[in-house]
Amino acid sequence: MIRLAIIGAGKMASGHARQFQALEGAEVVAVCDVDGDRARAFAECHGIPSAYGDLSAMLARGDIQAVSNATPDGEHKATTLAAIAAGKHVLCEKPLATNEADAREMEVAARRAGVINMVNLSYRDAPAIQHARTLIAAGAIGRVLHVDASYRQSWLVSHAWGRWDQDSKWLWRLSQKHGSKGVLGDVGVHILDFASFPVGDITSVNCQLKCFDKAPENRIGEYDLDVNDTALMRVEFEGGALGTLQATRWATGHHNSLCLSVHGDRGALRVELDEARDRVRVCLGDDVHPARWISVEAPQTPSLYQRFIEGIRTGHNDQPDFARGVALQRVLDACFVSDAQDRSLRLARDGIEESIPV
Repeated sequence: MIRLAIIGAGKMASGHARQFQALEGAEVVAVCDVDGDRARAFAECHGIPSAYGDLSAMLARGDIQAVSNATPDGEHKATTLAAIAAGKHVLCEKPLATNEADAREMEVAARRAGVINMVNLSYRDAPAIQHARTLIAAGAIGRVLHVDASYRQSWLVSHAWGRWDQDSKWLWRLSQKHGSKGVLGDVGVHILDFASFPVGDITSVNCQLKCFDKAPENRIGEYDLDVNDTALMRVEFEGGALGTLQATRWATGHHNSLCLSVHGDRGALRVELDEARDRVRVCLGDDVHPARWISVEAPQTPSLYQRFIEGIRTGHNDQPDFARGVALQRVLDACFVSDAQDRSLRLARDGIEESIPV
């Protein structure tokens, strides 16, 4: 039996608890939150035996082998490093950190400690994106030339998920001083992974970010509404393919939509998670000339939570690991620099960003 603890008792933590509790051979035995009352309420709600307001006290328990870190972005580094120092395996929410330097420090610490480390890039769980990667790697669409990817949300214009202007669980995502890096850091990291996981690493980026007015003086209570809520990226991938990637909170008519189109010189494929998580639309072979698309079923794949538990059992560190988190954070950092300088940036393998003359 693998015994886990959850760090954080907010909205994301509930998903972690349900996922792990549904797995045979895994048991959630504790939860910790800086707000002890919230931790106790969370434990009661999810049937977790122990609740803590002190992280060090929870990590001192020798019967806990792993932690699932569901804290806000700005807390990932300190809490993850504490867990690693205590010898715990770590599944950390995305993004791994708020900058590449911190993400790299976390990756180095996990590697040196020999603990299993994974980043909760949850859309990797969709069989469709896994099958898309398999098809592209097998050469089914030929040489990849063009990529379109988008992550569209509408909670700034829709009440489907609640009132963003009245609830702290949404307001913090709009405020830099509360640890948010905007839509780019929050869900942009997903679309960067969603596109580059099947296609290949991103080698250059040009990004434009915008924060639209949302309230008088762009402030609600203690929250300054000052981070980006729309991001547009023009990228180049290894192999030379060009792509356009976007993420926004303003996509009226889309609650939570991820789409990917990949076009090659012999075919194309599309993944639209709104339609199905286990189907890929393809245009291949004789269908290329009439531009005819068919839908193919993707084989089922284990969830990231399952792969984390299996990694602890076997000692095999599955993907996406902290090294992947560092690579994505490098692109995110470059996007912020690109927007500030209004120029394209090339990403070197050692993390150094080189300017591309405009």
